[in-house]
Amino acid sequence: MLGCSTPVSDFRVFQQSDGTIGVHAPKSANEAAAHQIGEAQCQKLGKRTASLVDSRKTTNDRFPYSYTFLCR
Repeated sequence: MLGCSTPVSDFRVFQQSDGTIGVHAPKSANEAAAHQIGEAQCQKLGKRTASLVDSRKTTNDRFPYSYTFLCR
């Protein structure tokens, strides 16, 4: 990913049962970096864009932020 200050390997990406993409982000990441990761995953699935559906803090020390994206 170009422009990400946080390495891609520091994120955890997964597809949820409802078809959305979940991105767990480290403390050093911002929403824009998580969006780039989500969009890249959507493109792998043949979709063009990722729309942010939900963002929240978690109690996980390693991944304190969780983002959910809908691929379109």
